[in-house]
Amino acid sequence: MARLEILNEALDPLFAQVPEKVDLFDRGISQGETPRLWIDVVAHILMGRDKRIYRFVQDTRFGRIVLAESHDVPVIVDAVTDYVARRLIEREHAMVATPLPVAEQAPPPPPPVPVAAPKRRGGFGMFVLGFIMGGLALFGLALFASLRNF
Repeated sequence: MARLEILNEALDPLFAQVPEKVDLFDRGISQGETPRLWIDVVAHILMGRDKRIYRFVQDTRFGRIVLAESHDVPVIVDAVTDYVARRLIEREHAMVATPLPVAEQAPPPPPPVPVAAPKRRGGFGMFVLGFIMGGLALFGLALFASLRNF
């Protein structure tokens, strides 16, 4: 916890430069089995297994990505600075709205033409045709099987 607090204090000058109207970042240390210094919702810093190495990671939908890993506070501060800068640039790009092209007034569509309903053939005629075709197919199969036995 103490090492994360030292890193948190080292990040104070960086977050002092972030404009107040930008609410992308919510920095804070979470307590628990694995304490973490959260930079925003998806990025945080945790200590390695040896409790001496800082690991700056980002959670994505494809898994966790290690953005930086070092024993030194300045290296992690530089990595967090790059991350914050990238997030701010992405936000600026998302905020820039390109005007939509003005569409010309289209003439009203022509009135719909009445369509005649297609003629239906009798269902009984199709049933009889299918019955005859099935009988012929069975007769042909029986004839073929009897010729094969000779």
